[in-house]
Amino acid sequence: MIKKNSINKEKIVDLISIEKSFDQVKAVNNVCLGINEGEFFSLLGPSGCGKTTLLRIIAGFEKPENGDVFINGKNVNFVAPNNRPTNMVFQNYAIFPHLNVSENVGYGLRNTNFSKDQILKKIDGALELVGLKGYNKRASSALSGGQRQRVALARALILKPRVLLLDEPLSALDKNLREQMQFELRQLQKSVGITFILVTHDQTEALTMSDRVGVMFNGKVDQVATPEQIYNKPKTKMVAAFIGNMNFFETECKGENSKTITVFHKDLGNFKLFKNNIFGRKNPKLTVGIRPENLKINSKNLKRQSKSFTAKIVEKSFMGDTILFSINLSGNNNNTYISVSDIKNSPNPNIGDEILVTFEEEDVVAYYKE
Repeated sequence: MIKKNSINKEKIVDLISIEKSFDQVKAVNNVCLGINEGEFFSLLGPSGCGKTTLLRIIAGFEKPENGDVFINGKNVNFVAPNNRPTNMVFQNYAIFPHLNVSENVGYGLRNTNFSKDQILKKIDGALELVGLKGYNKRASSALSGGQRQRVALARALILKPRVLLLDEPLSALDKNLREQMQFELRQLQKSVGITFILVTHDQTEALTMSDRVGVMFNGKVDQVATPEQIYNKPKTKMVAAFIGNMNFFETECKGENSKTITVFHKDLGNFKLFKNNIFGRKNPKLTVGIRPENLKINSKNLKRQSKSFTAKIVEKSFMGDTILFSINLSGNNNNTYISVSDIKNSPNPNIGDEILVTFEEEDVVAYYKE
């Protein structure tokens, strides 16, 4: 057990040294994580990284082998799921097919001391909250995917939990509906003011909806930060590779001062890395990362600005609001990508063209090689 005075009272959820294994596989490995009251927090990572297990530990459906779970300052390690101030929306929504919408939403109030009129009023309020006013008598089988998701949310929120747990609730929806529901979920969270903890493997979903994101790999949380920080300054190469697209280049250190390190790459030449953009334990070799949108296509007859290198266009993909160029450096088979969003005002070279590519040194992140 930990000392009581080490609990952070400002957190609605405190996970302290949580561990959980299944068949000798460490699903959750010494996770320490604090989640603020009233924030929208996402656990993001690939399948099998431990994020759903961690969510189920918070809910009480799994017991940690080691560590402590505090909710609202209380250790809930031995508190049953139904007695925790949490509720959960499952990936498949778990809608009862033999019950109508009203019966599904009010299911958790059956054994309470509320009168029938009070329960009906609460059901009406919950349905209005999720945009399903008047759907009380609708059969569950007559609901669309988005409506089923809203019913599951209403059923969870009617009990007024302190923390709402969401296990990939949008994964079964098509692209347009998923994007609509991302916006609606965020607005719902703001309106009710309770803590939402979302588990997702969809990076766009996490970045769009969250106040903060925890990125998980192999049972560990690699980084917790705002979406902007996660995207612009990923603290590990794994996070950088998982979030969005990233071009990586292997470089060697050539010198340093108090603020920068100068590195060399055979195609990019010498350029500076800012030390506040470098992560890991110091090593002469560094892997640098540049986002595709931070590489700019320039014309050879323009004056060179910032750092630049030449490349050849090998592929070109029109993606609606952007064009993605695949470029080749010095005959290297590992292609580099450039994303151009200002299509009308940007150079638009063709496959086979040789181009000049520029970048700003402050946009580069780097990782010491282990």
